[in-house]
Amino acid sequence: MSLGPLLTEVTLAFCLAVTLLYRYGNPFRQHIVVTLSVLIAWYFSLLIIFVLPLDVSSTVYRQCTSNATSNITEELSHSCLEPWSRVPNDVYPNLWRIVYWTSQFLTWLILPLMQSYIKAGDFSVRGKLKSALIDNAIYYGSYLFICGVLLIYLALKPGLDLDGPKLKAIASSASNTWGLFLLVLLLGYALVEVPRGLWNASKPGYTLHYSYFKAAKLSMEKCEAEETVDDILESLQAASAAINPGHPFHVNLETIFHKVPVELKDRMNRRQLPEDTPLDVPSEKALIRLHRQTIKALQTLQRTETQWGVLVDNIIDLEDVAKNQASHDKRFKSTYPVLRPLPIRLIYNPSVEWYWKCFLRSYVLKIAAIVAACLSFAVVWSEVTFFNNSPVLSIFAQFIQLASEKYDYFTIEVLSTLIIAYLCYCAYSTVLKIRVLNLYYLAPHHQTDEYSLIFSGMMFCRLTPPMCLNFLGLIQMDSHIIKKRFKMRDFETQYTQVMGHMDVISIISDGFNIYFPMAILAFCLATYFSLGSRLLSMLGFQQFLGDDELTSDLVEEGRELIKRERRKRQRVEDSMSRRREFMERIGSSSAAASRYRTSRQNSDTVISMKRDESTESARAGLLRDFDPSEYYVGTTFGTEGYGANSRIDRGYQSGADFNNEDARSYSINNSQLGNPPRGIFDDI
Repeated sequence: MSLGPLLTEVTLAFCLAVTLLYRYGNPFRQHIVVTLSVLIAWYFSLLIIFVLPLDVSSTVYRQCTSNATSNITEELSHSCLEPWSRVPNDVYPNLWRIVYWTSQFLTWLILPLMQSYIKAGDFSVRGKLKSALIDNAIYYGSYLFICGVLLIYLALKPGLDLDGPKLKAIASSASNTWGLFLLVLLLGYALVEVPRGLWNASKPGYTLHYSYFKAAKLSMEKCEAEETVDDILESLQAASAAINPGHPFHVNLETIFHKVPVELKDRMNRRQLPEDTPLDVPSEKALIRLHRQTIKALQTLQRTETQWGVLVDNIIDLEDVAKNQASHDKRFKSTYPVLRPLPIRLIYNPSVEWYWKCFLRSYVLKIAAIVAACLSFAVVWSEVTFFNNSPVLSIFAQFIQLASEKYDYFTIEVLSTLIIAYLCYCAYSTVLKIRVLNLYYLAPHHQTDEYSLIFSGMMFCRLTPPMCLNFLGLIQMDSHIIKKRFKMRDFETQYTQVMGHMDVISIISDGFNIYFPMAILAFCLATYFSLGSRLLSMLGFQQFLGDDELTSDLVEEGRELIKRERRKRQRVEDSMSRRREFMERIGSSSAAASRYRTSRQNSDTVISMKRDESTESARAGLLRDFDPSEYYVGTTFGTEGYGANSRIDRGYQSGADFNNEDARSYSINNSQLGNPPRGIFDDI
């Protein structure tokens, strides 16, 4: 026995969760409660994925020893090799109980309340909690009604006693059934779209046109978000004119203004209200509604501007690739070169970058697309046939059985990790790409807001347990799915034993959990023929269809938008260059003045004070009294309009510290809102 592999997996899962949270979130600005809750949700979800392969290899060993005990064959007992990662029998059950029930508590109670708390418009902790409870009560009312009907059905069923374990199994299995329904929808889309996306990404021309299309759509969404914010600012301006500083509601109004960035406040103050604007004092409910609308509008604007910055950077990189493909010297020339550390520059030089981006990358993506297509086919085939155990038709079950016969536990763990990793990538990468869920977006460079982080934690906790149960069904290691084959408790993983089964309701245990995954085939066919995209296009939602005239128009519009963005960035870069040159001239002038003063003082010493210091020339006195920082105030990059947080130059920290990497991240930080909101409790 050795705890080394288990401790390694636990540590790797924690490091990965911390790294992802640091990349997408902003722990230094977000509230500690949000950071810890999302970290636990991500960590426990990853922990299930990392540790489950070890549980599978341990289960294979228990199957061997159980067969040996039942056959009372000493020779067979000696042939059961102990896995290198085996731990005491009570480790996995205790671990799964803590991980599973904590993640369920987070995803069904804590995280939804926090998400509703963030968008609540009340001005007190009690009011926000009340709004959050009402919001979740409405959301979960249907689930409670269904659970009540099931409990009444089970209570009236003869010969069935409802005890604690059965109620726990009903609760966990109901959650897993809901997650399985969502998982099938996501996998039905992703198992086709992931290989197709990799194949299309290997074609720079196609990817560039598709990016132009997305830029045109995102620009329209960004304009709508800006118009919504303008309407909110007008309402705030009217409320500010109606509520005097001594009014009881003035504190609530200041709370709303605290959420509005300085740039938007200045723009609001410069505008004049229309003459027909009513200036009646709003009620408390009206202020609460206005507060809620302000939070939602600012979050939407922050998301769209972040998406716009990331998309523009990707398009500029694709345009650079298209330009460099015809390069004769085979050295990659970027519009905005990235300043990398010296060791990386020595290895990843312009020549290596050219061969990677203009030659090798396309072939690597095509190979990855082929591998992903093979994995998708294996997943679909196994989903359709995993319930058949004689003969075993599931591809993954065949691989695991072959490795089990040779007691190759390392291969079992590697295969299990690869299968789960691919399922996770397909499911998780699709969650935030669906148009219906476009309110949530994970943006790198610490630009993800708290609302999106909480949503991602909820979805990970809800999708991971049913996905792992589905994986165990694919490899035929779940006794409530393959009943004829597994008749002993030792033949199923410790994870399944802790999760429990929905055996008390036969229509779910024998029907939905087995046959509904077969619907993945229908969803995959619909995705392959783009039936959903064509239907949405017919309903008026623009989709990227190569043979559509509207698609071509949006591509041209996106190309013009990117040209305009390039010109804007070029003007900003030229302005920064002129400022650097000006400051260099100021610095050199200051140094010359210092040398002049020194030489003048030495000269006065040599002539033994032939003239009094009071008769010193006016020009020398002016030069001596000159302080460059006084002149720098007028052109400093920290002032309004040109600051590091301004709308124009955000992302350029200072003239002296400006480098190419700042230029690459310009559009990500070029936002009217700056960083995401500081915290959910700052207004209390």
